[in-house]
Amino acid sequence: MIKDHLKTWVLLLSLTFLLLILGFALGGTMGLTIALFITVIINISSFWYSDKIALKIYKAKKILYSEKPELHDILKDLSMRAGIKTPRLYMIPSPNPNAFATGRSENTAVVAVTQGLLDLLSERELRGVLAHELAHIKNKDILLTTISSIIAGTLMYLAMLARWTAIFSSNKDSNLGEILALSILAPIAATLINLSISRSREFLADEVGSKITKDPKSLSEALVKIHSSSKKMEFGNPALSNMFISNPFRSSSLINLMSTHPTLQARIKRLRKLAFTQ
Repeated sequence: MIKDHLKTWVLLLSLTFLLLILGFALGGTMGLTIALFITVIINISSFWYSDKIALKIYKAKKILYSEKPELHDILKDLSMRAGIKTPRLYMIPSPNPNAFATGRSENTAVVAVTQGLLDLLSERELRGVLAHELAHIKNKDILLTTISSIIAGTLMYLAMLARWTAIFSSNKDSNLGEILALSILAPIAATLINLSISRSREFLADEVGSKITKDPKSLSEALVKIHSSSKKMEFGNPALSNMFISNPFRSSSLINLMSTHPTLQARIKRLRKLAFTQ
């Protein structure tokens, strides 16, 4: 577990390093200074406000106990089984069936579910998904995942600005070619880094979540339903897609190599093995 978290921190620092490289390419020493300042601001704000930023981006609203008592009771029961504090519960107004966990720590953790998830899944399947998100909290994934997503989103935005600057610049400086190349490669590198963080953490959360429910089939059946849904997320930032249990912006045209989530087949295969051992 310690080795996994060390690897995750190294990958997170790699995203920050990419931001600094892009800043230097755009403006030399001044650009590097500005990029360093931006990076410090992003890291500090992400640490303290990552959950609020993510919830705001996805228009999530807090679910009161009086509104959905059964859902609160399920989450409380699973949290006790996981041995963690019951997180706050939020609703995302989207028909896309999905969920994510965020927060700085167990004490500030949030689990957000979409309306589409509640409409699609049975109570047993919903328990499987909620246990998966609680596993992310128990494994201390939530802060690193959210921060890496926000930094990656910032990097992609700056790379897009750099690309358009290089394309439309009237200055024929030889550095423009390098800037254009870097602006194309940086988002790809950010995706690969997020991919490395997400895939291993998703597999582990599937395993720990299944141990919480003692019912691996409930999660595998939920994942099949989620992946079979044709309803997409209508808002939000694709750079934060690795926070979700399933990529809400997935497209059949994207190859699995560049997906921030393990394939459905790989996850089902592992869950079936867990079902035989429990």
